[in-house]
Amino acid sequence: MSGRPRSIDRDHLLDIAEAIVATEGASGLSFGAVAKAAGITRGGVQYAFGSRENLIRAMVDRWAAGFESRVYEGLGPDPAPQQVIRNHIRENTVDSEADFTRSGVMITAIIQSPDLIAETRAWYNNRLAGLDFSQPADRNAAIALLASEGVFFLKSFGLIGLEGADWQQLFAGISRLAGDEGGDKDDEKR
Repeated sequence: MSGRPRSIDRDHLLDIAEAIVATEGASGLSFGAVAKAAGITRGGVQYAFGSRENLIRAMVDRWAAGFESRVYEGLGPDPAPQQVIRNHIRENTVDSEADFTRSGVMITAIIQSPDLIAETRAWYNNRLAGLDFSQPADRNAAIALLASEGVFFLKSFGLIGLEGADWQQLFAGISRLAGDEGGDKDDEKR
């Protein structure tokens, strides 16, 4: 049988890699584990990513690109830093077990790599860039962003159990701190 070699679906392999890290931790992530779960050879996974570090980076990059796309959706070409932060907080408001699991997986993967830690630090510094901490509105936006991230990550690692209405009320307060008037509207509905 001659034919074209089967192409490797990188996104499918990334889905599998995320599932492995979610169930076995970052130490369980290997080309062999991904290959076995995908039903392909270890060489196929290595061909797709080159190294375990590149596999981890691809997982983090895909997750971050999706998140950033949602944050910047509808903001226009040069959004104000406070608006970006408000949209970031809105994205964190989503109460989805899949998002919490994926977030926990990505943070676990990032912590394993000094390069990814440095990139993540630069990303957070960039998110806060443009804010003037001597101005109350900018300072509150920064505090709200950090509170939002903290709550989201605590939930991602199963360290808090906020659910439903409690989760929404907490994020309504964080949103108000960031200057999002929608937080007040949410309170008026209750």
